[in-house]
Amino acid sequence: MTDYGHDLLFGSFITPSNAAPERVVGLAQLSEQAGLDLATFQDHPYQPSFLDTWTLLSYVAARTERITLAPNVANLPLRPPAVLARSVASLDLLSGGRVELGLGSGAFWDAIEAMGGRRLTPGQGVDALREAITVIRTLWDTSERARVDLPGDYWPLAGAKRGPAPAHPVGIWVGAYKPRMLRLTGEHADGWLPSLGYLRSLKDLDDANARIDVAAHAAGRDPRAVRRLLNVGGQLTARRSTDLLSGPPEQWVEQLAVLALEHGMSAFIATGDDPTLLSVLGQEIAPAVRELVAAERGGSAGVAPTAVGAGEQA
Repeated sequence: MTDYGHDLLFGSFITPSNAAPERVVGLAQLSEQAGLDLATFQDHPYQPSFLDTWTLLSYVAARTERITLAPNVANLPLRPPAVLARSVASLDLLSGGRVELGLGSGAFWDAIEAMGGRRLTPGQGVDALREAITVIRTLWDTSERARVDLPGDYWPLAGAKRGPAPAHPVGIWVGAYKPRMLRLTGEHADGWLPSLGYLRSLKDLDDANARIDVAAHAAGRDPRAVRRLLNVGGQLTARRSTDLLSGPPEQWVEQLAVLALEHGMSAFIATGDDPTLLSVLGQEIAPAVRELVAAERGGSAGVAPTAVGAGEQA
C-alpha cells in the first residue's frame, strides 16, 4: 500500500485534431469551467491530422485563465531541448505560471526519421532524454550568469546563454514504462506520467512505482519528490461493473481513491474527448475523491474505499 501524500489533480487529455480546431480549444475551456486542474495534449509532430501541440498550447493559454497546460508528452526527438526550454519558460511567463512539461524519449521512429529526426535505439533514447533534462534545467537556471557548456552525445551545448527562467518551478513529467526509463524517472524527473491502458494490470503500476522509488533512493532523493500522474480511460454508465472506471460517478470516486491511497497516483487525466465525462469529473468526481482521500489520510473513519475491480488486479 503506497500513498505519497501529494495533493490530487484532475485533468483532460485532448486529441489535437485539426479537423475541428475550435472543438479542441472548447474542450480545454470546458475543462477549466468544470474545475479541472490540467488540460493536456498529445504531441506527434509527424502527424499531419494534428495541430502542432506547442502552437496549440500557446493559443489555449491565451483563451483560458486558470487551468494548467502541458504536452502529454512532448516528442523530444523533434523538439530540441534547448529550444524547448525557451518555449516552456516563455509560455509559463506569458500564462502566469500555468505550464508543466510532460516529456518522452520518442516512439514511431519511421515517422520521426521522415521528419528529419535522428533514429535512436531504446537505450540511446534513454540517454538522450537524460541529457535533455539536464539541458533544460540548466538553461532555466539564471542564478548564474556564466554561459553553458555541456558535453553530450545528443544535445551538447557550447556557450549557450541561460534563460529565460520560467515563472514558477516547472515540473518535468516523464512518460516511462521500461526499467531504464523508470530508473531515469526516479533519478531525475519531477513526475511519472504513464497511460493506464499501456499497463497490463495494477501490479504493473505498483512494480513501476517500486522501481522509481529504488532509483530515487539510490540517487539520494525522497521518492515523494516524484509525483505519480496517470492518463486514464473509462466511461460513465448507469450501472456498476467489475471493470475499472466503467460505471456511475460513485464507482469512479471509489476506484480513483484506491488508485491514490493504495497505488500512489495523485493526478488523473481523462482521455477520450468526452465533454460529459470532463464535466462530471471536474464537478462531481474530483471533489468527492479529494474528500474521501483526505478522510483516509486524516485517519477519519470516513467511507472506506472499495477495491478496484477484480479483473484489474490480475
